[in-house]
Amino acid sequence: MDKVTKEKIEKYFSVTGEALTKAKSAPENLNITDLTRADFLDMAQRYFEDAKHFQEKGEIVNAFAALNYAHGWLDAGARIGLFDVGDSRLFTVDDKPVLNDEKKE
Repeated sequence: MDKVTKEKIEKYFSVTGEALTKAKSAPENLNITDLTRADFLDMAQRYFEDAKHFQEKGEIVNAFAALNYAHGWLDAGARIGLFDVGDSRLFTVDDKPVLNDEKKE
């Protein structure tokens, strides 16, 4: 399968919309630990491996979706500070500021 059907996109919109609604109504949990960081990395790695599996089976749309999930876990982790990446090309975070003595004139 190498195209996104109307049914598939509707399914992804439904699932993501439901998840977004649930996340918005969930209580805050500010108890972030190293275990949380490890969990985010584990989820990203699992989706990345799933993407490879789907690609090998010729399921390109599912591979693409799994890659987006993997990157979403990484991006979310970077955004909340689990990963100090300082790379706005790969993540939705600001680049690390350059200190005055590091500037090239």
